[in-house]
Amino acid sequence: MLRAPMSLAEVHDLPAWRRPEALLYLMAAAMPLSFATWSALLNNFVIEAAAFTGKEIGWLHTVREIPGFLAIGVILILLVMREQVLALVALALLGAASGVTAWFPSFTGILVCTLLSSIGFHYFETVNQSLQLQWIDKDRAPIVLGRILAVGAGASLAAYGAIVALWEALGLDYNMVYLASGGLTLAIVLVAALAYPQFENPHPQHRHMVLRRRYWLYYALQFMAGARRQIFVVFAGFMMVERFGMKVGEMTALLLVNYLINMAIAPAMGRALGKYGERSVMGFEYVGLTLVFLAYGGLYWFGWGIVVAGGLYILDQLFFALSFALRTYFQKIADPRDIAPTAAVAFTINHIAAVFLPAALGYMWAQSPDHVFLLGAGMALVAFGLICLIPRHPAPGNETLFSRALPQPAE
Repeated sequence: MLRAPMSLAEVHDLPAWRRPEALLYLMAAAMPLSFATWSALLNNFVIEAAAFTGKEIGWLHTVREIPGFLAIGVILILLVMREQVLALVALALLGAASGVTAWFPSFTGILVCTLLSSIGFHYFETVNQSLQLQWIDKDRAPIVLGRILAVGAGASLAAYGAIVALWEALGLDYNMVYLASGGLTLAIVLVAALAYPQFENPHPQHRHMVLRRRYWLYYALQFMAGARRQIFVVFAGFMMVERFGMKVGEMTALLLVNYLINMAIAPAMGRALGKYGERSVMGFEYVGLTLVFLAYGGLYWFGWGIVVAGGLYILDQLFFALSFALRTYFQKIADPRDIAPTAAVAFTINHIAAVFLPAALGYMWAQSPDHVFLLGAGMALVAFGLICLIPRHPAPGNETLFSRALPQPAE
């Protein structure tokens, strides 16, 4: 990692597998091997090993989101470390902490492992999103981001498929699976560190916190996306285990089907984004999410069974996959020098609700689980209202529908 940085103008001399886009694909595969495995086993593991209830799972996810809230600290780390290096270090931390999760089967132990793996995950995601927007041309961004999503889905699919096929056949346990998934992530990090040159970003990034008034809609959408995400990440999967008693193999099979669909249609999502634009794609996402959350409530009101619940879970994940449209919206309106610091700021904004919402909703869940999903539907409607303010062709100076009518600040 001590080699002189290579300009993006020179990468065409490299074989295709050593170019920046290939490195993005490789890192997109490395992250889910640990994170998706951790997520797939989490609800069963915490219930069986530590007797978690809705309150404990809420606190677990609050702790998990604290590093996301503190993602703004990436700006300070980038004063002494390149983004590409930080991405690999964070990936290594994610793999190592995920790998030893089963060694600490207590409330405190699980929280500590979760905190460490979360630092790796959130810091990796912060710089990874920044590198994607800097290394990929605007015209190709929707297509390439769709492919990156498909690669991540494929890695998750491989992890889930292995769990479904081998969990009972080989008598696997949580420790073996966590160690294997974390070890694979660490192995890929080693390959990425040794086989790829350091790439020089095309635009020197600001090394200080950036907050611009003209990005206000992007900030607001990041906040709503973070709040909405908690409903799914914390409670949708927990509901499948608590209410319907799904086992490890069944829960993983559901995730496997979901990622198989994601892998197949993610490139089409990218093409749709390029054709119809961010406003239409994100509007479709949040209308769909509103209906899904209302239907989640119907599981409690009307007693719908596990088949309906599984279908809603898959739809929820598919709508969530469209969230990369928010990245291309920012890429179109941003000063190229703002991408790295704004990625850190945006990740912090995205996690403001995540710090308090899981724990608070854990108590609501204990009283009325359907109210949690009603709140999610309300969040989705608020986000849809904000999305309606995105212009058809966003650009610097045309960030919102109001931008043309208002004087632009000199920033």
